[in-house]
Amino acid sequence: MSVGRGGVGAGGSIEGSALGENSRVANIHFHEAPAGPTAVVWPVEIGPVPALASAFQPRRELRERVEGARADGGTVVLTQVLSGGGGVGKTQLAAACASDAVAEGYDLVMWAAATEAQQVITQYAQAAARVGIADGDPEADARRFLEWLATTSRRWLVVLDDVTDPAVLTSWWPASRTGSGWVLATTRLKDARMTGGGRTRIDIDVYTPEEAHAFVEARLAGEGMEHLLDAQVAELAAALGHLPLALSHAAAYMINEELTCTAYLALFRDHRTSLEEALPESADTEGYGRQITTTLLLSLEAAQAADTTGFATTALRLVALLDPSGHPHALWSAPPLLNCLSPEEATPAQAHKTLRLLHRYALITCDTRAEPRAVRIHALTARAVREGIPEARLPELATAAADALMDIWPYPDQRHPDLAATLRANTAHLADHALDCLWSPGGHPVLVHAGTSLSGAGLVAPALAYWQKLTADSERLLGDEHLQTLSIRNGLASSYADAWLVVEAADLQEQVLADCERLLGDDHPLTLAARNNLATSYGKSGRRGEVVGMFERLVDDCERQFGYKHPRTLTARNNLATAYREDGRIVEAAALQKGVIADSERLLGAGHPDTLSARLNLINCYWLAGLAEEAGELITQLIADCERLLGPGHPETLKVRNHLAYYHWRAGRVEEAAGLLDALVADRERLMGPDHPEVLTGRGNLAVALWEAGRREEAVPLLRRAVADLDRVLGSGHSDTVGARSTLARFERDFPGDH
Repeated sequence: MSVGRGGVGAGGSIEGSALGENSRVANIHFHEAPAGPTAVVWPVEIGPVPALASAFQPRRELRERVEGARADGGTVVLTQVLSGGGGVGKTQLAAACASDAVAEGYDLVMWAAATEAQQVITQYAQAAARVGIADGDPEADARRFLEWLATTSRRWLVVLDDVTDPAVLTSWWPASRTGSGWVLATTRLKDARMTGGGRTRIDIDVYTPEEAHAFVEARLAGEGMEHLLDAQVAELAAALGHLPLALSHAAAYMINEELTCTAYLALFRDHRTSLEEALPESADTEGYGRQITTTLLLSLEAAQAADTTGFATTALRLVALLDPSGHPHALWSAPPLLNCLSPEEATPAQAHKTLRLLHRYALITCDTRAEPRAVRIHALTARAVREGIPEARLPELATAAADALMDIWPYPDQRHPDLAATLRANTAHLADHALDCLWSPGGHPVLVHAGTSLSGAGLVAPALAYWQKLTADSERLLGDEHLQTLSIRNGLASSYADAWLVVEAADLQEQVLADCERLLGDDHPLTLAARNNLATSYGKSGRRGEVVGMFERLVDDCERQFGYKHPRTLTARNNLATAYREDGRIVEAAALQKGVIADSERLLGAGHPDTLSARLNLINCYWLAGLAEEAGELITQLIADCERLLGPGHPETLKVRNHLAYYHWRAGRVEEAAGLLDALVADRERLMGPDHPEVLTGRGNLAVALWEAGRREEAVPLLRRAVADLDRVLGSGHSDTVGARSTLARFERDFPGDH
C-alpha cells in the first residue's frame, strides 16, 4: 500500500510509520489536543500531609539544624535527607516542616510516598494536574511537573517520604533553578547515594531524655489521664530507649488500659523473657531494637483483649504483608479476605470495626479519605508483625491477600491509574514477603496480572523488567517445562515485542512455541497463543510472506477449538484482518474487520480496548482504500471514545492521536499534522524512552510533515537523526530504516546544503 508522495517508509506497519513515497503505513496513532487547563487556586497542598502526633515534640535542636542547613544552601535548591532508624520520628519532623510551610504561605506543599518510583510518578502526575499543566499521560505529566518545579519562582516544598531505594529515584529528584524550592526526604538508609547530587543528610536520633519525659506527660495530660503519671516516668522512657514510636505505643496502651507508669513498666519487664523467645534479637535484622518490638506486641495484646470479633490478629497480619504506604479499604469487602478473617465469613462492617480497633491502638492507620491508600501501617510495625506470623499460617494469609487483590482489580484498569499503581505496589510487596507461597502449586494469577497491568499502561521498560523477573522466578520455582512457566515466557516475549525488541521476541516465541507443541500438542490454548504472538512478531520484523498463512491457520484452529465468536477467535480474526491489509488485500481486510467489530461490541462491550483497537484497524482500511472522508468521521468518534473510556494517556489513545495527525496530513493540513506529531513524539519519548521504534518512526513522520509544510531546514536534520537512530536500533536492513533512508536521499537531492 502506498502512502503517497513525500512519506517515510515504515515497513508496512502503519503503527508509528513514516509518510513517504512508496512506503507502507500501518497503525498510525494520534489524538485531539486536550482541553485547556482550569484556573489554579493558590496555594496548593497535595498530600495527605500526616497529622502531627498527639503531644508532638517540636525537637528544637533538630529543627535548628534543618533551618541552618537551609540557610547554608543560599539561593540553590536544598535537598535535605532526614536519615535514621525506624520509629525515630523522621516522618513527624518532615510533617512539622510541611505544616509550617503551609502556615508561612508557601505556594505549593506536596507530600509524596517514595517507596517505589511508580508511586512518585503517579503523585507527580496528580500534582501536574493541580497546577494546571497536565496532559493526561502520567509519566509525561510527572516530567512536566519536575520541569515546572525547576523553573517556577513560586515557593514550594516537596517531601519524599520513606525512600527505600535511592536508585529508583535517580531521575525523579526535584530541583529548582530559581532557588524558590525546598526538598525534604526521609529514609532509613545511611547510603552515600542519598547524599549525592547536592543533597545534605541530617541524622535523626531518638528523643533526648527531656523530650521523652515531656512527651509522656503531655500525651497523658491530653487525654485527661494525669493520674497515670508517677515517679517512674523517666525510668519507663529509658526502658523504651527514648524511641518516639515506642513511647507513642506505650502511652496509648497506658491510656486504653488505664495503667500507671509503674504498672506499665512492671508489665513490660514481666514480658521481656517470653517475648524475647518469640521474637529474638537475632530476627531484628534491620536494628529496630527489642524495645519497640516488645511495645508493639503489648499494644497488640491490648487490642486483642478489646477485640469483640476475634479478627484483630489476622487482620494485622494481612495488613503487614501488603504495602506499608497503603492499600484500598475496598480490599476488606472482598470475600477472600473476609473468609480469611472468619470461616463463617466476616462482614465488611466487622472488618472495618477491626481496622478501626487496630487504628485506635496505633498499630495501623485506617483513613478512608486517603483512598486508594486508606489502610496503612508503619514499616517497622509491619516488620515486627510479619516476624511473628507462624510459618504454617503464611500460605493461607498470602493467598487470601492475593485473591483479594484480584477480586478488586478493575478491568480494564487503565481508567483508574492511581488505583492500578497501588494494586501493583501491593502485589510487589506481597510477593517480596511471601513469594514462595504464591508459587505453590503454580504461580498465583495476581503475579501475571500485575505484569499485564504494567504492559497495558504502556510502561514499557518497567513491564519488561517485571516480566524478566517473573520468568526467572517461575523457572526457578516451577521448572522450565511447567505450564505456568511456558505461559509467563510467552508474556515476556510479548513484552519484548512491545518494546520493539522484535528479534528477541521472535527468538523467545519460537522456543516457547516449540516447547508448547512438544509438551502440550498443536491444539492446546497456550500453543495457539504462542503461534499468534509469533506471527505478530514476524509481521513487525517484516516477514509478511509468512504471516497471512500463519493467521489463516490460526483462525481455523481457534474456530474449531473455541467457536467462531470466542474472544480468542476474535483476536485471531482481528490479526488476520491486519495481515490482509498489510498484504494489500484491503477489501477482504475491511469485510473481516467489520465482522470482528460487531462481534467484539456484542461480546466484550463497546468500551473494551480490543473493540476500540478493531475500530482503529477498520479506519486503516478506509484510508488505504482512499476513503479519507469516511475515515475522518470514524477517527473523530474514536478519539472521543478512547479519551472517555481509556484516558488521554492510554497507549490506544496515543495510536488514535497518530491517526489524527495522518488524517490532517492527508487532507493537506500539514502544519496541524506537524504540531500533533511534535507533541506525540515528545509524549512517547517520555513514556517509552528515546530509542523506542515508535519514537524513531514518529520522528521520521514529523520530518516529512515539516518538509511538506515548507520547513525544510528543520526537516532534513531531523530525518538524518531518525535514519541514524533507526539504523542503530533496528538495523540497516529493516524496512523502516530502508524507507526512511530512501526519503532522506530524496530530501538531500532536493534541498541544497552540506550533507
